[in-house]
Amino acid sequence: MKTRVCRLYGKGDIRIEEMEVAEPGPGEVLVAMGAGGICGSDLHYYQDGGFGPIRVREPIILGHEVAGTVKAVGEGVDTLSPGDRVAVNPSRPCHRCRYCLEGLQQHCLTMRFFGSALRFPHEQGGFRDLMVVDAYQCVPVTNEEVSLAEAACAEPLAVCLHALNRAGAMAGNLAGKSVLVTGAGPIGALIVAALRHAGAGHIVVTDLQDRPLDIARQMGADETVNVLSEGERLEAYAADKGTFDIAFECSAAAPAIKSAVAATRPQGALVAVGVAGDVPVPLNMIVGKEIAFVGTHRFTSEYTQAVGLIDARRIDVRPIISATSDLDDVTTAFALAGDRSKAVKVQLSFAASAR
Repeated sequence: MKTRVCRLYGKGDIRIEEMEVAEPGPGEVLVAMGAGGICGSDLHYYQDGGFGPIRVREPIILGHEVAGTVKAVGEGVDTLSPGDRVAVNPSRPCHRCRYCLEGLQQHCLTMRFFGSALRFPHEQGGFRDLMVVDAYQCVPVTNEEVSLAEAACAEPLAVCLHALNRAGAMAGNLAGKSVLVTGAGPIGALIVAALRHAGAGHIVVTDLQDRPLDIARQMGADETVNVLSEGERLEAYAADKGTFDIAFECSAAAPAIKSAVAATRPQGALVAVGVAGDVPVPLNMIVGKEIAFVGTHRFTSEYTQAVGLIDARRIDVRPIISATSDLDDVTTAFALAGDRSKAVKVQLSFAASAR
């Protein structure tokens, strides 16, 4: 049995190849992938060969935002059956290290995460027609009206739910809070949806492009600001030491970080969600306004929560899905995913696996 795979060899060198697929072993299932979202990290690997200190050092199968249908189950699997539709959690912590035992599995010392070049050998990802995964990674999608494309958005939504939990730890209940979101890519848009679900009072979103701002409004933003064409509106939010109770910084761009700190009120909270290389931060302003500046990294139990919210359509992720391409058209899909003026979330389709 063979499967197509999307394998990156280096910057700009992505190939569709075939490889053998084993039968699922004890505790495993064979999943026919239905949809996979191109993440910012996938784009960095493709466009730049990595991001920050993380570099592609050997061929790697990309993809960690995936969902599909169970085709076969291995020995001892009694929670899933062939035909079940599932979202696949890309995280595989060891459950034995100090952080796992403390409930901080996202900081596992030997974390195995789909499509990651952090470790060597690299962890291979889910952009393929067929993949054997551990049964515990699969979260059922039971609502027949919810597509696998929607289910594949569970991973980025889980990232956002974890970010909200980090904000809540600093600022308390998010209901009624005024919130700034800088960066309206997929994560920014899903943070808006999660904030709206959590009862945030007033949500303002900034970006450099009109297209993602349009999507942010569909996801629940009250106001949007294009900082290129109407930057003075954002500057107004910095008056009198700031306006917002909480800011979520999703771009990892130094100017956006500075503007978010300026627009956050004294003793507010800023959650740094975006990742990049080392960037400067306005430390004096953070200290002077007593802002809680916190990071957020991946997720733990939020993945199952994200699947449930999508499955019940309590959070509707459909507006962020801009386009879908078959795996064979992967270079076209990556080109579109890299054009923020046209797309927010581009997905790959693996329909050939169903034949």
